[in-house]
Amino acid sequence: MFILDTLLLSPLYATVWAARQIHNAIQQEREAEPAQITAELSELYMRLEAGQISEPEFAAREKELLDRLDQLQAEETGPGQRAAEKARRGKPANAPSKPRKSARK
Repeated sequence: MFILDTLLLSPLYATVWAARQIHNAIQQEREAEPAQITAELSELYMRLEAGQISEPEFAAREKELLDRLDQLQAEETGPGQRAAEKARRGKPANAPSKPRKSARK
């Protein structure tokens, strides 16, 4: 009976295994991306100092890289961290941004 169950469920097991492998590969890429961006920025600065690229080219590429780095850092910030940031600014985590008007008078 267990052999039959294993045979029938093997496509499901294979699909789950493949999904986990894809998930792990994506996680590894996302964890390595900030280091890659930092390395690209270093190379960009060296190319500017060596005169291989112009100042406008440098500024455009630097902006792209820094924007991507900021985006990655914003994605890492979860709801709990956003609440902590609001608390540091003096607002409770669940406080509305605008005061609500009372229906009673």
